[in-house]
Amino acid sequence: MNAPRAFDPAPLCAADRDGPVNVLVVGVGGQGVILVSKVLAYLAQQRGYQVKQSEVHGMAKRGGSVFSHVRYGPEVWSPTIAKGEVDLLIALEWAEALRWLPWLRPESGVLVCDTKRIVPPFSCLNRAPGAPLRYARETPDEVRAHVAEGHAIDATWVAEELGNERTANVVLLGAVSATLEFPPEAWEAALVDFVPPKTVVVNIEAFRLGREWIERARSGEEGAAVAPQAPVAAPPATDVRLEITGQWCKSCDICVKLCPERCLRLNDERIVELIDASKCTGCRLCEWLCPDFAIRVRLEPRPTGVAAAGASAGAGT
Repeated sequence: MNAPRAFDPAPLCAADRDGPVNVLVVGVGGQGVILVSKVLAYLAQQRGYQVKQSEVHGMAKRGGSVFSHVRYGPEVWSPTIAKGEVDLLIALEWAEALRWLPWLRPESGVLVCDTKRIVPPFSCLNRAPGAPLRYARETPDEVRAHVAEGHAIDATWVAEELGNERTANVVLLGAVSATLEFPPEAWEAALVDFVPPKTVVVNIEAFRLGREWIERARSGEEGAAVAPQAPVAAPPATDVRLEITGQWCKSCDICVKLCPERCLRLNDERIVELIDASKCTGCRLCEWLCPDFAIRVRLEPRPTGVAAAGASAGAGT
């Protein structure tokens, strides 16, 4: 593996540049790409910079690719960023980070990404649990060798440890904050304005954890990197279990209509339920598309040996 290139740890400052700062935020619908870009644009406006923002709305849905261009500086003419001119690439999903790498400036671009993997069902060679995936196999170390500065954090895991997986984008925002000129207190004040009032405390905590992590990473402190498990060609056999929170289900029927295996339905109370556990493959499409987070898919290692003799096959609710 090639050694990472040297980089300047100083924050990007629009006032010190000939042109605007170019930031590209990418991810999958439902991850909070638009929130990240709006907070950044808001901070730049507060500093008196001109700001141009261009974002995708047509694909801004769960499971679809979403990206947002943010350009700010003393003078900005165009809202979109040309290929090879991105100063900061913020990626909330691993494959989206790899997809947009060519947009980074080759000698100075900074990548900050979540190692979250959202694998679409059609990437499976077959839909059986544990089947090999047609998905990006590059590791964070391999990617860092090809960018001026790169940081990969399992922001979703950090958010889950806080007790709110939805704050993963704010964990990443905290990491991003150390690469830009705006002070931490300005970021936190902006979050108070943009996140729901009941989630302010957990979002501020998520932001601070993200910032502390990247400050350690940029200083070269050991143990700062939080990387995902390395991808494998043949994942271990797993059993699928669905967790359905009935009181959160709004009877929208999206999961039922889009389930590839047709193993879901709405019961007499119009609450989703699993009707054939043996058909569920754990593709997670229902989980990603549910607008109310009422479904969670759990993939659990399949028991082996003596333990397997008494284990029941299939999924449960």
